[in-house]
Amino acid sequence: MSTKDFLEKDYYKTLGVSKGASADEIKKSYRKLARKYHPDANEGDAKAEARFKEISEAYTVLSDEKRRKEYDEARSLFGSGGPRMGGSTSSGGYGGFDLGDLFGSGSGTAGGRLGDLLGGVFGRGGGTTTQQARPRRGADVETETSLSFGDAIDGVTVSLRLTGEGPCKACMGTGAKAGTVPKVCPTCEGTGTGSRNLGSFGFSEPCKTCRGRGLVVDDPCPTCSGSGRAMSTRTIQARIPAGVADGQRIKIPGKGAPGERGGPAGDLYVRVHVEPHKVFGRSGHNLTLTVPLAFTEATLGGEIKVPTHHGMPVSLRIPAGTPSGRTFRVRGKGVRRKDGTSGDLLVTVDVQVPTDLSAKAKSALEEFRDATAGPDPRGDLLRQASA
Repeated sequence: MSTKDFLEKDYYKTLGVSKGASADEIKKSYRKLARKYHPDANEGDAKAEARFKEISEAYTVLSDEKRRKEYDEARSLFGSGGPRMGGSTSSGGYGGFDLGDLFGSGSGTAGGRLGDLLGGVFGRGGGTTTQQARPRRGADVETETSLSFGDAIDGVTVSLRLTGEGPCKACMGTGAKAGTVPKVCPTCEGTGTGSRNLGSFGFSEPCKTCRGRGLVVDDPCPTCSGSGRAMSTRTIQARIPAGVADGQRIKIPGKGAPGERGGPAGDLYVRVHVEPHKVFGRSGHNLTLTVPLAFTEATLGGEIKVPTHHGMPVSLRIPAGTPSGRTFRVRGKGVRRKDGTSGDLLVTVDVQVPTDLSAKAKSALEEFRDATAGPDPRGDLLRQASA
């Protein structure tokens, strides 16, 4: 996006959010609008496609903290016809402010960043300096994908379709129609900047002839109208590591939006949604499992078989007198960690009480009751409640 875009386009209005909107509010609004106007959902609708491009351009700026700050600074300073600071002083400042202190000249200051945005830095006493437009890193991009429970545990490579702004494929980013090449701007001689004298000081601004590009196109590309940028869709292969959790954010370096003027691409962040499993659950690096246990198994004890994820069943020893809700640990049958070790399988037993008894079974249980009769197990509870 050029400085002209920053000054003329209201990205907050495009996304339908306030200037003070949080990052989450901006993201939520973008997703809602992107789904509504996405070209795949509006095939052949040129207006919807144009609207989608506007939404994507606005989100590219407002979702990047640094670019959003630059955008706000530019519109604050120049959105209403330039800065207003009162009368000049002998030191080259305005209204008691030293413009060097206000805007700075170092590349690490906020003023330096604003200077990069405008294509130059402010000078003092009427003098100006210009500088070549610097490479800019591409914006970070965020997308989402859904995985099965097994793929999240084992790791998987997924295909991700991304839509965003990048170099126009028709002209390879030059802005010139196929068979032609852009020329160096005769006004700014390729710097992309011009100067304006405001009396006591001057400042650099984007060249009006080339609009800050440093190049002019006699025969513009019909696809991008000479801007060299266009919305495009690409598909990439992304490796999701084993053990990823639901809601986790995976960073894939260098797969975000392309950089500008030779700058590096941004990063891609993939938000993972994991579908639940019919049998297994998860707690950190441990898998969880609830197993039904017969009344007799819980009472007398024994050995049972329990399933494991992507493995053979294992034997679990149940001690006599095991209560319902007790959890047993099976070592090494959980989720693989980054260091190569694995969590455990936590097995919770659910004792099943019989409800349909034959006469023989009922008689046997009555004999069991008589044989194990003892003090009332609720005696202490009743005494304490009445005390």
